Amino acid sequence: MDKRPIGVMDSGLGGLSVVRVLQKQMPHESIIFVGDEGHFPYGTKTQAQVQTLALHIGHFLMEHDVKMMIIACNTATAAALTALQKELPIPVIGVIQPGAKTAVAQPRHGRIGVIATEGTTKTGAYVKTIKSLNPDVTVVAKATQPLVSVVEHDEVGTPKAQELVDQQLAEYKDNPVDVLVLGCTHFPFLQKEIKQCLGTQVTLVDPALETVREAHDWLNQHDQLNENAQPSFKLYSTGNVNDLITGADKWLAGSDYHCDHLDLDE
Repeated sequence: MDKRPIGVMDSGLGGLSVVRVLQKQMPHESIIFVGDEGHFPYGTKTQAQVQTLALHIGHFLMEHDVKMMIIACNTATAAALTALQKELPIPVIGVIQPGAKTAVAQPRHGRIGVIATEGTTKTGAYVKTIKSLNPDVTVVAKATQPLVSVVEHDEVGTPKAQELVDQQLAEYKDNPVDVLVLGCTHFPFLQKEIKQCLGTQVTLVDPALETVREAHDWLNQHDQLNENAQPSFKLYSTGNVNDLITGADKWLAGSDYHCDHLDLDE
């Protein structure tokens, strides 16, 4: 058993979609979350910039003695996963490989759509990973950067959110896909709007579910699950802490967590 916390990072509030799955699937684990809202959005930064920011967060989490790091950000996974795995003496898990695996595991997956930030889409990370798992699949990737701001600005569930989703996903209505990967951890919060737009015949894949399963399996295999202690949840924002509190109150309902500001040099 290992009572140390699990570290989670994201460019903003989207990573809370991974935290809420962690809390549900591994309720005894303590979590330290860093939302880098002070440098948001990652999707429009260079890979080098994102890698530097992710490494800074990784070192901050190590200072807090985490036993594992989850990059709850597709853009940061594409830019920094390999560097973090080399740099840190703990397991580091990203969200792209788990998301791709889940997509190709669906019964109908001949055409797979991927919506993500500009940064993730430009790297081609999802297309490469999905094709490596099944080269016969058609992958239709689209950058839907404006949807990230809908979540960050607490506009989920509004007419504006639905209008923007309809606009951004119009391509998939004209040329339907079997599966749509939510390739940004902000997007699971928009599942209602996405289903309204595309209908129930399209299977939505939230990479968080498989990511957390992989994290659980690794900790279980290495006897590092925390099964007894009362968990603690510490949330940090490099931006406005009030935005983090609003997001946590909305998406981590019922959790006893502490929010604080973090200064992070770029």
